[in-house]
Amino acid sequence: MGRISYIDNITEWINDFSFKHEVKVRFSETDMFGHLNNTVPFTYFEEARIEYFNSMGFMKDWTAFTSDEIPVVADLQCDYLQQVFFNDQLTIHVKADRIGNSSVDIHYMGTKQDGSICLTGRGTIVQVSKATGKPTPWTEEMKQGMCYAEVEHS
Repeated sequence: MGRISYIDNITEWINDFSFKHEVKVRFSETDMFGHLNNTVPFTYFEEARIEYFNSMGFMKDWTAFTSDEIPVVADLQCDYLQQVFFNDQLTIHVKADRIGNSSVDIHYMGTKQDGSICLTGRGTIVQVSKATGKPTPWTEEMKQGMCYAEVEHS
């Protein structure tokens, strides 16, 4: 694997993941060569990220009618390490890497059934006010939840 800018030590980086979400590559997600379309991993990242946040109770709060806060994606990146095909079963691993005042850098790792890494990614999520669109600080409980998320989902 070549150097990926957001991974300093690949072994430590891999070992820090504790949350995972399973996805199966659908035919509609492939191109004429049978490869996974290059836009689809971002959908997988979103699906896994939502489940990650849901496992900590964040989604219930963010989707409540009375809530003023919502998460927005500030940036998103994917590195493609090997080909993925129709019907492949992937595990998308998710973790919080750097937690700021109102943002969090989320890292992703996609693995095939044999454990090989096929995708890596990262993205910054910012919690903002629905009313103002300005960043809203994480609560201490939210920060702790992201720091100690030891949940597995499949």
